[in-house]
Amino acid sequence: MGTVGQEAAIDLLKSEIPAEEDEPLLLTGDVNTGLVLVDIVNGFCTVGAGNLAPVTPNRQISAMVDESVKLAKVFCEKKWPIYALRDSHHPDVPEPPNPPHCIAGTDESELVPALQWLENEPNVTVRCKDCIDGFLGSIEKDGSNVFVNWVKANEIKIILVVGICTDICVLDFVCSVLSARNRGFLSPLKDVIVYSPGCATYDLPVQIARNIKGALPHPQEFMHHIGLYMAKGRGAKVVSHISFDTTTNET
Repeated sequence: MGTVGQEAAIDLLKSEIPAEEDEPLLLTGDVNTGLVLVDIVNGFCTVGAGNLAPVTPNRQISAMVDESVKLAKVFCEKKWPIYALRDSHHPDVPEPPNPPHCIAGTDESELVPALQWLENEPNVTVRCKDCIDGFLGSIEKDGSNVFVNWVKANEIKIILVVGICTDICVLDFVCSVLSARNRGFLSPLKDVIVYSPGCATYDLPVQIARNIKGALPHPQEFMHHIGLYMAKGRGAKVVSHISFDTTTNET
């Protein structure tokens, strides 16, 4: 499919299953808000960093990293809570159908260089997870949940979610959080908001997938939109514009 054909197909998809975005988000600090960074690690974002990393520079992924860095800087300046998930797997525990990736202790499981400074910020909780769903990956052996405790300890009413992949790790996390909220397990959390420019997914065109045994086609723009659509359908809000109070710049 040529570029014109792809653009037409994307337009058709968006018209048939629109993920109409909510009103622009204004964050003033009056309502406790937490930022969740999903898997913005080398193994998914840095060119050539591993089996699931982009093989060439990718505009959508680069934009996602840039937007996430902007948000993280503002949240740290304001000392608002951040929960940073890092995909981190034991080498002997596979995650089918994916090939080995983001092995614990390797550079693949580290935050991208532009975000590594977060590791030393007092308002940031970093959680290594060994599964797709960051909510499940936050469960400790004693049954407690680090994410749930983070929400309650900071009395968070809104979480703002960014990261990769829109239709996989981001979506699974969002769906689990919404289910937990609906069951009353995440009080006082009210809103789960996905910032669309701060999310990205990978690109595996059909013509390439055909030559990879067991691979499923994964057109980036299509699947990014579907991820946002599914998140909204589960009860999340989706926004493309965020502004803060007058002391900070818009994003």
